[in-house]
Amino acid sequence: MNRQKMVKVVFLLFFVGSVLLGFIGYYYNSKYAPANFKEKHTHATHTEITGFVKSGESLFSIFKKYNLRIKDCLMVREASANIHKLRELKLEQPYKIVIDDNKQIESFAYWINDDSILRVNRTETGFLAKKVDVKYEKKILHIGGVIKDNLISSIGESRDRVLLALELSDIFAWDIDFTVDLRNRDAFKIVVEGFYLDGEFKKYGDILSAEFVNNGETYCAYRFEHNGKAGYYDDEGKSLRKAFLKAPLSFRRISSGFSSGRFHPILKIYRPHHGLDYAAPAGTPVSTVGNGTVNFAGYKGQYGKLVVIRHSNGWKTYYGHLSRINRGIKRGLKVEQGQVIGYVGATGLATGPHLHYEIRIGNKSVNPLTVNLPRGNSIPRRFMAEFRAFKSRMDERLVSIMPTAVVAKK
Repeated sequence: MNRQKMVKVVFLLFFVGSVLLGFIGYYYNSKYAPANFKEKHTHATHTEITGFVKSGESLFSIFKKYNLRIKDCLMVREASANIHKLRELKLEQPYKIVIDDNKQIESFAYWINDDSILRVNRTETGFLAKKVDVKYEKKILHIGGVIKDNLISSIGESRDRVLLALELSDIFAWDIDFTVDLRNRDAFKIVVEGFYLDGEFKKYGDILSAEFVNNGETYCAYRFEHNGKAGYYDDEGKSLRKAFLKAPLSFRRISSGFSSGRFHPILKIYRPHHGLDYAAPAGTPVSTVGNGTVNFAGYKGQYGKLVVIRHSNGWKTYYGHLSRINRGIKRGLKVEQGQVIGYVGATGLATGPHLHYEIRIGNKSVNPLTVNLPRGNSIPRRFMAEFRAFKSRMDERLVSIMPTAVVAKK
């Protein structure tokens, strides 16, 4: 055998031996090595799928939409069954799915609510689910604006801004009737908590203080907590909460005012109108303006479907022309301020859907727009120093707010 052939044979034997040794080593490790020494396979790339639950969607339909494995869907649902059932998903709640190159699920996240997330992760034995608290970053936001047309359009028509507008109207509901009192060029300032997740705004928290200038008069509100209860107070520490709300509806116009001689559109005669008519779409919720007891709930002549609430000190409020009375509202039931008692309609002597609202003291009707409503309690004297210090800090923020600006300040 010449030298050249010998080199080829040696090289071939070396190559075959290397392959054989490698195979033997792989076989030994895969069969006899301890489990914790086995290498965990990870994929080089991942794909994130994010979205919001749409009307009629289920976990199954979401997986099907993205051509994901139904087996993974069933395993995810089974793994989370004892933590949160995924059979019914809430509309508009966000979700995130992480998949590998083979469209195999690596993790699934679903926002149960604003404060909790369901996380389901793949493990070597299947899926493991847990509920985690959302860790928000809290900032203090400054919001200012000028009224044009109405409160909601002036603050903003996104879902979060609408809720903020409703909260602001609730705070000042005892002093300002947002149905009739608003004027163009009225102004507002709001100091409110804002919650962020990964640098992105998620929701508003409590309004800490607010200022509203209505028809030249300035109203202030400060959120202060004492004895474990929080409430809103004016600059003197007096509660903004009164025994009665100024109106039983929000953001509606008055179609007929309090009068001693109004021309009735159906009877075609002049007669007293001892109340207010609030024009509103049929089905709009009607709330009692104060705590009390249901004195009457049923059908009564020209009032149509009527609810009468008896309050303290001989006061009564009337809510007429309802399309229907809320379930459970009956004579003798105790109700709380703001509780829905019925829905706007056109029963009785009515030309269209509206709420007829009256206040009577004893047997005398009074004008709901001008009657003086008793105010709630003040902050106890022992907490006033703490309140004044908080008010001073909030006043510094309110002064700094410019209209139409949103500024995040820690």
